[in-house]
Amino acid sequence: MDEIEDFSEKIVETEIGDPQLQIPSELPVLPLRDIVIYPFMIVPLFVSRDKSIRAVDEALSQNRMIMLVSQKDVDKEEPSQEDLYKVGTVAVIMRMLKLPDGRIRILIQGLSRARVNSIAAGNDYVKSNITPIPEPLAPTNSLEVEALVRNVRASMERAANLGKNISPEVLAIIANLEDAGRLADLSASNLELKVQDAQSVLDIFDPILRLRRVNDLLSKEIDVLTVQQEINTQARADIDRSQREYFLRQQLKAIQSELGEGNELFEEIEQYRDKILKAKIPQAAEEEALRQLKKLERMHPDTAETATLRNWLDIMTELPWSKSSRDNLNLKKAHYGLERVKERMIEALAVRKLREKPKGSILCLVGPPGVGKTSLGRSIARALNRKFVRLSLGGLHDEAEIRGHRRTYVGAMPGRIIQAIQQAETNNPLIMLDEIDKVGADFRGDPSSALLEVLDPEQNSSFRDNYLGVTFDLSNVMFMTTANVLDTIQPALRDRMEIIHLSGYTEEEKLEIAKRHLLPKQVEENGLKKDDVKFERGALAKIISEYTQEAGLRHLEREIGKVCRKVARKKAELEQAFEPAKITAQNVKDYLRSPKIFPEEVLKKDQIGIVTGLAWTAVGGDILFIEALKTKGKGKLLLTGQLGEVMQESAQAAFSYAKARAEELKINQEDFENYDIHVHIPEGAIPKDGPSAGITLATAIVSVLSQRPVRKDVAMTGEITLRGNVLPVGGVKEKILAARRAKVKTVILPEPNKRDLEDLPREVLEDLTFIFVENVREVFRHILREKTPQIEKSKSRAAK
Repeated sequence: MDEIEDFSEKIVETEIGDPQLQIPSELPVLPLRDIVIYPFMIVPLFVSRDKSIRAVDEALSQNRMIMLVSQKDVDKEEPSQEDLYKVGTVAVIMRMLKLPDGRIRILIQGLSRARVNSIAAGNDYVKSNITPIPEPLAPTNSLEVEALVRNVRASMERAANLGKNISPEVLAIIANLEDAGRLADLSASNLELKVQDAQSVLDIFDPILRLRRVNDLLSKEIDVLTVQQEINTQARADIDRSQREYFLRQQLKAIQSELGEGNELFEEIEQYRDKILKAKIPQAAEEEALRQLKKLERMHPDTAETATLRNWLDIMTELPWSKSSRDNLNLKKAHYGLERVKERMIEALAVRKLREKPKGSILCLVGPPGVGKTSLGRSIARALNRKFVRLSLGGLHDEAEIRGHRRTYVGAMPGRIIQAIQQAETNNPLIMLDEIDKVGADFRGDPSSALLEVLDPEQNSSFRDNYLGVTFDLSNVMFMTTANVLDTIQPALRDRMEIIHLSGYTEEEKLEIAKRHLLPKQVEENGLKKDDVKFERGALAKIISEYTQEAGLRHLEREIGKVCRKVARKKAELEQAFEPAKITAQNVKDYLRSPKIFPEEVLKKDQIGIVTGLAWTAVGGDILFIEALKTKGKGKLLLTGQLGEVMQESAQAAFSYAKARAEELKINQEDFENYDIHVHIPEGAIPKDGPSAGITLATAIVSVLSQRPVRKDVAMTGEITLRGNVLPVGGVKEKILAARRAKVKTVILPEPNKRDLEDLPREVLEDLTFIFVENVREVFRHILREKTPQIEKSKSRAAK
C-alpha cells in the first residue's frame, strides 16, 4: 500500500488482534472476478461496482468482516446466487483507500472458509447467510501427510527453478510450514491457477485431500514449465545455428570472390549506392541510408530482414527528395460558381506568385455533400500545374496510417502522407485530405493528433515517418482538407486550418453547371454523341426542382445520367431508325417517371396560429410550418413534432415573453390560466433542433393567444431572448433559397444577418423583400394582422 499513500484522501485502517474472531452468520458479499481468496491471504483489491462499494462501507460500519465469493462468469455485472460459487472466504478489511475516480482500494486478510446458504440482493448491497467452516487439524504423525508435505515443498522449489514467479520469501515460509491445510492454501495462491482450479482447492475442507489436489495441480504445472523451457532452449539453439551459418556463408562468400563468382549482391548494393547519391537526399537521411546499406552488405541475402531492408531502400531512393514541379500560377483559370471561395483561392495563388516559399495557412473547405469541394481542389492543382493526390480519411482509426509503421513489424509500410508523395513523384503536390471530420480514434491511437504536425507549417518541414526513421520536408506540399461539419474536428486541428464555408448552389447556378459540365460528361459516359440528346432549359429546371433536393449536384448528375441511359437503350434497340431525343419539361416524366419531390409552398390564406419558418438542413434550406392551438386547460405549454432541447427552450422563452407582455400584445391575461397552448411542427418523424425558430414560435404563440391572423406570404428566422431581442442565426443563404423556391415574397431576418446577403446572387435579391428586425415586437408589427370583424363577432357569441 506504500505506493498509493501519497493520495490526500482518507485512509481507513484496521489492526487484527485476536485471530479467533467471532464470525457472524450474516455478512455483506463482495463478488470477485478472476481471483479466489484463501484464508490467511493478505491481498489488495480494487472495488468499482456501486453495490460492492456499499458492501465494503457496510462491513466497515459493523465488524469489518465481509464475505468474498468468486463469480463463475466474470462478465456478469450484477451476479445472482446462481452466478456465484457456494464456498467463499470470510475476510476482514485491514485498510481502505478512496481513489479520485470513485473506486476504492482495500487491503483484506482471509479468516476462514464459509459456505453460502442464501443470498439476498438488496438495493444497496448483496447480503448473505453463511456457515463458517472451521479448519480441521491434520494428523501430524501420518506418513501420508509427511510425504505429501515434502512432495509439495519440492515441487514448489522445482517450479521456481523452472521460471515460475514465486518469491524467495514464500519459498522460505513453505519450507518451514508444517500445517497441511495452510501449506495447500499458500501453494495454490502462488500458482496463478484458473478460477475453476483455484475454487476446487477452496471447496475441499479436508486438509489431506486438499494437499493431494494441490500436489496434482503442481505436477501439471511442472510439466507445462518443462515443455516451456525446452522450447526456449530450442530457440536459443536455432539462434546459435544461424550465427554459425552466417560465418560459414561469409567464408563461402570469400571463396566465391576469389573464384570470381557470386557478384549479384555486390552489384545490387552498388546500384543502391548510385541511387542514393543521385536522389540528392538531405545529409542526415543520406548518412542513414548509407549506414543501412553497409548493414545490408554484411547480411545473408535470403533472410527476412534483408527483404525488409531492401524495401526500405527502394522507398528511400524512389521518394522525390529534390524533385518538384514548376508552378504555373494561372490566376484566370475558372471554376464556375462559389465566387467567394474562388476569390480566397486566387489570393493564395497570388501570394505564391509573389513569394517563392510562402508559409500559407491550410485551407479547409466545409460544406454539404456534392457542392464541389474535391473538384475545387483539382481545379487549383491544374491552375498551379501541380500533381493532385486525394487521401480519404473517412473511418481512419490507426495513427500509424498517418505516421507509418515501424520497420520491426511484419508488413510495415510508410504512412499515407509519404505514400502520397511517392505516388505524386514530386515533393510539392497538392494533397487533398478528404472527409477530415470523419477521422476516428480508438486504442490504436488518434490520427487527428498525428495530423497536427502534418498540417502545421511551422512543424512539417521536419516530419518524421516511423517507417523511414528520418525527417522529410513537407513545407513544399500544399495541403487542403474537406469536411461536411466542423463539430467533429478536434479543436487543436481546427485551429491550424483556415475555414472556408461552401454553401449550396442556387437553381440558376445548377442550371449553368449542368449545361457546361454535367450534360457533356453524362452524354460521353453513356456512349452517346453530342447530337443524340438535347435538354431544354425547362427540362433541366424541372429535374432540379421536382426530382432532386440537395445543396450539391450529385443527385442531379444521377438523374441526368438516368435520362441518358434510357436514350442510349433506345439508340441501341432502334439502330438506324433512331432519331435524336429532345428532353422537354413535358416529357421528362416519360424518362424519370413521377416527380419525387413536392416543394413546400406558402399557405393559400392568412390563418391564426400557423407561421412559415425557415430551416437549415444537411442538403440545403427548407421551409417549415409551425402550428399553435389553444385548448381548455391550466396554462400548460405542450410541444410536439420531435423537437430537440434547444428548440423546446426557445418555445418556453417565447411563451414566457408572451406572458410578460400580455397587455401590450392584446392578450387576455386569464387565457394563460384557462387554456393550454399546443405547439406542433409537422413531419414528426424528422428530428428538429436549433435556436433559429425562436421568433417563429413566438409569432405562432402570440397569434393564437391574441386571435390575430398571420400573413401567409412572409417567412422568418431568428433566435429570441427572454427580453424579446432577436439574435443572428446561421445558414442564411440556404434558408433564403428555400423561401424563394416556396414562392415566399417577404423574409424577416435578424438585423446582424444583413451582411449575409452579400453572398446571394442578384436575381435572388430582386425576387424577395427583406425586413431586418432587432426586437420581436417589430416582427409582430409586420406579420400579425388586426382582428377581423368575423373573429370579434364569434368571440362575442362565445361570451354570451
